[in-house]
Amino acid sequence: MASQTELEAAVFRRLVKHLQNRTDVQNIDMMNLTGFCRNCLSKWMVAEAESQGQELALDVARERVYGMPYDEWKATHQTEATAEQLAAFNKK
Repeated sequence: MASQTELEAAVFRRLVKHLQNRTDVQNIDMMNLTGFCRNCLSKWMVAEAESQGQELALDVARERVYGMPYDEWKATHQTEATAEQLAAFNKK
């Protein structure tokens, strides 16, 4: 039977793969609905690496989460936020 850590790691990998496949879901929508997005996951990865004495560059973490360089993902998949999306984001 898998350990708790192995199980959690597998679930995280599945979440990341799901987000990589759902390029139609914008980060601002995730932030408005859940309070976190792909960028948050990347930053959390960097923070956890640092807490364990490891060095992990944000660009490397983003590439792991996005499945490609961040600038490429933005150019390929990111759309301009609507006024409604920005208003909802700024309410929080």
